[in-house]
Amino acid sequence: MAGLGTLLGDYTVQNVLLGAVFLGIVSGVLGSFAVLRQQSLLGDALAHAALPGVCLGFLIAGARSLPWILAGALATGVLAALTMLLLIRRSRLKTDAGLGIVLSLFFAAGVVLLTYIQGQPNAAQGGLDTFLFGQAAATLRSDLYLMGGITAAALTLVAALWKELKLVTFDPQFAGAIGLPVTVLEVVLTAMIALAVVVGLQMVGVVLMTAMVIAPAAAARQWVKRLGAMVALAAALGVAAGATGSLVSASGANLATGPLIVLTASALVLGSLLLAPGRGLAWAQLRRWRERRAIGERQVLATLYRLAAAHYDPAYPTELGTLDTLYGGTPRRALRRLERRGLIAPVAHMPHEEGPHWELTEAGRRAAERTLEGNSGGAG
Repeated sequence: MAGLGTLLGDYTVQNVLLGAVFLGIVSGVLGSFAVLRQQSLLGDALAHAALPGVCLGFLIAGARSLPWILAGALATGVLAALTMLLLIRRSRLKTDAGLGIVLSLFFAAGVVLLTYIQGQPNAAQGGLDTFLFGQAAATLRSDLYLMGGITAAALTLVAALWKELKLVTFDPQFAGAIGLPVTVLEVVLTAMIALAVVVGLQMVGVVLMTAMVIAPAAAARQWVKRLGAMVALAAALGVAAGATGSLVSASGANLATGPLIVLTASALVLGSLLLAPGRGLAWAQLRRWRERRAIGERQVLATLYRLAAAHYDPAYPTELGTLDTLYGGTPRRALRRLERRGLIAPVAHMPHEEGPHWELTEAGRRAAERTLEGNSGGAG
């Protein structure tokens, strides 16, 4: 494998890396709004709707011109978004049905156009199908200027409309009540997601672009609660996924760049789902385990307290065998934890009785009383 310094000095690697950075930033920022608006499939629909635009851009330019191709992709992406909004608002179709119809219709049209172009005696159409899965190595420095300009335009729009987009995302009814043009803002936001799709066509292609719209934002959502922090973190995770996938692909592994970027982003999502504090599955499992352990300890304390009350002796020593009978097995771990916390103490009893005995300490009695009072209060 080539060294990092050697990789970064390569002209092609530089282009791919910068393109991946632009892709990570714009997809992370705009994908955050799609995730929070519960429109995760929107990126998928717009990505597939970009295919006929790619073909139309090629037909207009008569060659594989990236500016024309991206302009066509943006046009059909926006048209697909408007069609989806029209279907949802003017019919009884739900959002998922509207997305499915738009995705199928535009992608089918794109496949027909692509087949038509490939049947023409025009050598310039060679490699046009790489927009399905991306071809990062074909990124030129001139392409980067275009991708960077689109990214800058999208970020500028988000910054200018930050308060409005935030309100429409979290409370569209209130936004409409105070006079904001909710429909216009939704169209603008959807069009900006189409911009993110356009940026990613060269890198990861139509089929995989939906993952880049959703994955960084979904990963960031597990770590933070505020929109500003989520947008910033999603952009950073998108850049990390893009840079990692690009460098691994360029290191001599002979693997496609686009799929590696998507796999890296997916790994970030998986890691976030498992490890994010407060929301991660591992932390949730740890909380459940601690809760079960605490319940077991409270049950032992309550049992010792009730036995002491039944014998009218606060210091009544309970034999281990008694607990064994009550619980169908000795709660030894719970007893050890309670002893370490100073809530119970081992005591000697009559010489002829074998096995350890336990009694509540003063702190243990207070803890048991609180537990029983809480149970009676909850039952009431």
